[in-house]
Amino acid sequence: MLRRLLRPLWVLIALVFLFEAWLWDHLAAGMRRLVDLVPWREFKRRLAAVIERLSPYPTLLVFLIPVTLLLPIKFIGLWMLARGYWLGAVATLAAAKVVSMGLTAFIFDLTRPKLLELPWFCRVYDWVLKWLARAHALLDPIKAEVRLWIARHLRPVRRRVRSLLWVLRQRRSSRFIRHAARIRRRVQSARPAE
Repeated sequence: MLRRLLRPLWVLIALVFLFEAWLWDHLAAGMRRLVDLVPWREFKRRLAAVIERLSPYPTLLVFLIPVTLLLPIKFIGLWMLARGYWLGAVATLAAAKVVSMGLTAFIFDLTRPKLLELPWFCRVYDWVLKWLARAHALLDPIKAEVRLWIARHLRPVRRRVRSLLWVLRQRRSSRFIRHAARIRRRVQSARPAE
């Protein structure tokens, strides 16, 4: 019984977790493209070399830099939220989240080999990967059901709407309306006079 009651909560947690993983993957790729636009190849090469020479704990500090640098911006967003500036607060928090996630994902790609030398970090990384697999196992059947429902219910409606829009297009609608009016006149003239 308790399991059935907690299922929606687990589904919600899995959705958030998978959304974070999706953001992580897509923002890391976007950040790589953005960094590739920076013309300082020598600077990027030196930065990668410096990170490679660091031991695991200083590498962990490098990994945490985006989180600590963008934390004040998140506090500003919360302050704006407390003052009632809802739109500005949401925009600030969303921008800080996207930039922080993108930078963290990019830096994690650079620092992963060193970070995985730390035993506790390796355990946390394995734990996250296991939870990601569990989230997929929980949500994949639900996604399949949603796709099936869409195929059954929404696609036929979409086909009907498309055919109706095709009939009602500018050039066709006048022809359709003329044809319907002609049929109506024929039906009215065919009626016997009372």
